[in-house]
Parts: sequence; C-alpha cells; structure tokens
Amino acid sequence: MKALIVGSGGREHAIAWAVGRSPQVDRVYCAPGNGGTAKTATNVPIAASAIEELVEFAGTNRIDLTVVGPEAPLIDGIVDRFEREGLRCFGPRSGAARLEGSKVFAKEFMARHGVPTADFRVFDDVERAKAHAEARTAPMVVKADGLAAGKGVYVVRSGGEAIDAIDEIMVQRKFGGAGDRVIVEDCLEGQEVSVHAICAGERGFMLPSSQDHKQIYDGDKGPNTGGMGAYAPVPWFGDEERARVYSTIIEPTLAGMSAEGEPFAGVLYAGLMQTDRGPMVLEFNVRFGDPETQVLLPLIKSDVFELLYRASQGELPHSVELWEGRSAATIVMAASGYPGSYGKGFAITGADEFAPGNAVVFHAGTARDDRGLVTSGGRVLAVTGWDDDLRGAIEVAYEGVEKIQFEQAYWRTDIGHRVL
Repeated sequence: MKALIVGSGGREHAIAWAVGRSPQVDRVYCAPGNGGTAKTATNVPIAASAIEELVEFAGTNRIDLTVVGPEAPLIDGIVDRFEREGLRCFGPRSGAARLEGSKVFAKEFMARHGVPTADFRVFDDVERAKAHAEARTAPMVVKADGLAAGKGVYVVRSGGEAIDAIDEIMVQRKFGGAGDRVIVEDCLEGQEVSVHAICAGERGFMLPSSQDHKQIYDGDKGPNTGGMGAYAPVPWFGDEERARVYSTIIEPTLAGMSAEGEPFAGVLYAGLMQTDRGPMVLEFNVRFGDPETQVLLPLIKSDVFELLYRASQGELPHSVELWEGRSAATIVMAASGYPGSYGKGFAITGADEFAPGNAVVFHAGTARDDRGLVTSGGRVLAVTGWDDDLRGAIEVAYEGVEKIQFEQAYWRTDIGHRVL
C-alpha cells in the first residue's frame, strides 16, 4: 500500500517513520518533506497548502492513505476535498477543525458542553478589551482568536502587560487576521500535560500522556517556541487521571461535535492544566503535536498505519498495543537565535550516521544540497531516545545530541526536569 504524509517538520518525519515500518506499506511519499524524509521516503515538491495539487497527486498515484500533519490544511478543508474525490485522508473535516482554527469557537463550544476550561471573555473591540483587562486581577491570559503559529498566547502578570498584549494582537496586527478577536481568560495554575486521542465520531482512544517544553531556555524561561523537547508518558498521570480526562473532556467533546453536526475524526489533542479542581483545557489542537509525536509514536507497538487507516474509515480498535514499560524523550536541536532570527545553510554532521537500536533522529528544519545535509529552519532536529524508564530515555536522547554537530546549534539541557 502507499501512504502520503503532508508536511515538512519533525512531526511529519516521525509519522513517515512509523507508517513506513508497517508490513502493509511499500511506498511512503512526503509532501514536501525535508532532508530526513528524503532518505527514508520519497519527497514530493508540493506545499502542504497546495490542496488541489495534493488531491491530484494522491489520485494519480493511487495513494491508499494520506495523513495530514499541520493544522492549516485541515482548517482549509483538505479532508473535505479528498473525500469528495473518494480519497482516504486521516484528519478532521474543516468544520471540526475549528476547534483549533478559532480559539473563540473552542472556548464557546466548551462552555456549551460543560468541558472544563478557564473562565473567559471575548472581545472584538480594542478599547473594551483593554478596559476589561485593566479592571481584572492579574495574572491572566490574552489569546489571539486564530492561528498564530503557536505564538498568539500571552501569560501576563499585570494590567499593563495585558494592554500591551492586546495592542500587539489587535492594533499592531502581529498575527494578521488571527487578531480580529481576543480572549481574556483566567490564568490556570498547575502542571501542564498533553493528551492525544485517535478519534472516529463519538469514540476515541487515548495515547500515552506527554509533556512539552515550550520556553526556549532552561528552567522554562524565555519566549515560547514551537517546543524544545518532550517526554512520554508523564509519571504522575496514571490510569485514574486518564479515565477522568476521557470522561470529562474527550468524551463530551466528541459527543458535542457530533451533536452540532461536525463529528470529529482524526487526532484530538488536548493541552491540559492539572489543577486542584482537576484537569482543565488550555487549548485544543486537531492534529498530532510537535514535538510530542516524536515521543508518542515510538511507544506504539501496534501497526500505526493500520490504526490510522482504520480510524480514517470510522473504525477504532478496542485497544492499541504499547511497548510495555517503555518511556521516550526527545531533545530539539535548534538554530541559535530561534524563535527570533537565525541563520540557515549550516552543514550538519553525525545525523545521517546516527543509528543505535533505541534512538532515532527526526528531521524538522533540514534540507540537502551538494554539501549534503544542511539546516533550513529554526527547529532543526529532534533526537528521540527510549528506554525502560524516563531517566534512561532522556540519557539516550542527550547521548545522541552530543554526536551531532552544526554551527550555532542550541538545545535545552533540562528536558524532563519537572519530574526528575
């Protein structure tokens, strides 16, 4: 069978890696892919946003399953378009993808269906938003409504900071049309955890929990990034917590989407805060996380292609087999300066030769030229290791990082610090 993975990041490389291990799959394409997928799959020079070209490619090449990595094509209706051509595509239709495409829609949906989340107010008027923020007690959170590449969320410690955030979003238009509306909400306190569920209609199967590290610097300091590392599973998030999240968050979300005429299929990613009132939703995503995918997929013993293929036609297994007792960790190697400006085109050594039995290098911002492998993005590589316990997995991942070099490489040295 043939699979097409849409996207170019570390998440997409991890999906291609997992899907390609299936005995059912004899060909994997990535559109557009990166320097890593170029070695293990066939890269196709079609952008993730070029939906019509992707549909044509899938039809012409008789692709059995397309898996969409990034959120923007899902929100733009790639699944709807594939389905109209009778092509199988894993992910939610555009109506259901609004759970990520509009933070206002997601918050109001949660309020309608009793899904626990922070109290909030929505504003489309700058002055009203500022007056409300100034009158509130800090800390609070200010969010742009639409997609902002993971950067449209401000945790502020004073009314003045809130006003500055509103100004950046709504007046300076830092995120373009994503800032037409803002949400001002309570700041939840506790531990963050990410939950992914493979869903088909009103049923979902939860994958192991994971925890991302968003800030650029050690000790969770500095600006937010797309993610500097992750680990799974989270030791303090056991069976009782999983059951509570499913019954209070996943299940009512799936039932609510179905009741509103937008049944959800694909990956529902709930970013949660574990508070003293129980788990509460910070945000929903409608696709695999990055870099969480890089630690989740190595934990799955079952055939990942079979799982996604069946889910895309509305079928879910009653269980997914995991590698017993395994933990995984990933360390993101970034270009110095990220998430701000950074250089590109630096030669990478050690990544192609790296092949231990309990680790893998997933490529994110890489390309290949006449020199070989070079950097092409801010987050360059995600070195993932696994072991019988979390500490061992983290050590394996960092051992891998030390074997890879490129000019101005930067990585956090404390991934997993919250639980170790």
